[in-house]
Parts: sequence; structure tokens; C-alpha cells
Amino acid sequence: MAGAPESGVAFYRNDFGLSNPEPWLVPASWKWLDREDLSDGRQVSVDWQPLEASDFAGVFQEITDSIRRGTFEKTVPVVVEKGTISGGEAGSLFLSGDCPEPLVPYGFLDSSGGFAGQSPEYLLRVSGTRLLTMALAGTARAEEREVLEVDEKEIREHEFVAQALVSKLGDLGELQRGPRGIMALGSIVHFHTPIEVELDQSPEVTTLIRRLHPTPALGPLPRTGETLSRLIEWRSRLGAPAEFGAPFGAIVDGEFQAIVAIRGIWWSGVDVRLPAGCGVIEASRLVNEWRELRLKREAVKTRFAL
Repeated sequence: MAGAPESGVAFYRNDFGLSNPEPWLVPASWKWLDREDLSDGRQVSVDWQPLEASDFAGVFQEITDSIRRGTFEKTVPVVVEKGTISGGEAGSLFLSGDCPEPLVPYGFLDSSGGFAGQSPEYLLRVSGTRLLTMALAGTARAEEREVLEVDEKEIREHEFVAQALVSKLGDLGELQRGPRGIMALGSIVHFHTPIEVELDQSPEVTTLIRRLHPTPALGPLPRTGETLSRLIEWRSRLGAPAEFGAPFGAIVDGEFQAIVAIRGIWWSGVDVRLPAGCGVIEASRLVNEWRELRLKREAVKTRFAL
């Protein structure tokens, strides 16, 4: 269906470009699962293929050229590590590994394949006229937390995201931006800024999603038809799943929550893909971004015991 139902339960599933005109799925039945229900010890084994840097390096050069020409201030290319399941079943990824807060477990399975992940990032949460979102950008290893706190490049990347969200939401009601802090996620840490809006009127959820997505955490800045199309082309060239980085969520009797579908695994049959993205700005350097991409992929492998 095209719009969110006023009551009951529906799931929101779309691709990164929000090209599906009917993204709302109403289940025939549903039930709540607690976090402890999401791990039953089942294991999945994957034989990973070596990931070459050449394709990413080519895209990175195109992005930096575009930044110098003034087309972009920031954008987020995605690389994909591929593998083959050698033990267990892909569907078991729903029940593989623990998922401590603030990570949010998510997943989807149908006859053609599926995806499962543990996202640290909400796109938005809406309850009544209260909207919550966050800026989550700027990454380092946990042992480099003190360095991250003073890293001008990472701070600048984070502020691009936070300021863009404030700009997108400021006319909807009374906005409060929290202080920039650190979100600790085991082996990695991120800058995190909470943002809350008391909306002037009850929102239409689909409209809010389109207003916010993609934020500069996963999308281009500035966000125009041209820059978004260019990013989607780069993502496609590098093999990114269409739903990586897209909003994925559910509405229950008018209360809506949507995560950003990152830190996950996508599969079809025994073929799996592990995508990761990195924010590229003028100050970015290829070797540092390649290192960040590996750090994010390794964090996913650790979470799913892969």
C-alpha cells in the first residue's frame, strides 16, 4: 500500500532511492519478540572472497573530482564484500549473535532471499507529535576514542549530517539539538547527536521519511536529483544491495520507528553480500576510507560470528 495505515501494524520496506510507490506491507499475522528471543546459538559459516580496492579507488577519484568542481560537499560510496555460505542456512542470521543496545535488530526474508542486521542508527521515531532522530557519523576504533574526539575531519563530517537534519526539520516545530557525544559499539565508536522535534501538527509518516532520507550520513550533500542519481549509480557499480542504507521500519497503531538499514548481511541462495559505506569529503584520503570500510565490515562479522 502507498500510505501508512491509521491503525494496526504495517512494515515499511523500500530501496535507497525510495522508488517503490507502495512500500507499506501489512502482515497477515505478527508477534513481538524480545531481544533474548533473537539468539538461539545457530551458526552460519561463510567463505569470504578477497576484496580488491581498484573499483573503489576509481569511484573515490570520481567523487573527489566532483567535490573539487563543487558538485558535492560530501557523499557516501559503498563497497561490498562477497561470500558463499559453507555451513548453516542464511535464515539463521536472524537468530545469530547477541544484539545489545543501542543496536537495533532488523531483517526481512522472502522466497528470493533476505537481509538481517543490527543497526546503530534510527532514521526517525514518531509518537504522537514527538519526533526523534539522530546524526550518526564519524568513526574510529574503540581504542582511538580520544583521537576521534579531536579529529577535525571526523567532526566536520559529523556536523554536515547534524546541521542538515536541523535544516530539514526546523520548520516542523520546536527543535532541540542535543550535544555531540560518542556512541560506543564494541570495537568501534561513532559521533552521535540526538535531535528531538515537538511537531506543530500530526505528521504523515511517508512524507517525513522522504523529507529526511537519505541524510548526509548515507547520502549526498547537497541532496539534489543530480547528486542522488550519481550516488545511486556509484552504489550500483560497486554492487551495493538496493536496500542498504534505506529506511526499514514498522508502524504499530500510529507509532512509527524506522532504522537505517546498515551493519547487515544480504543474501540470495548461498550467495551473501556484506556492504559498508564511508563518508567522503574534501579532506578524505583513500587509504583512511579503505581502512574505515574494513573496520565496519569486521564489526558486522563479529556481531554475526562470521
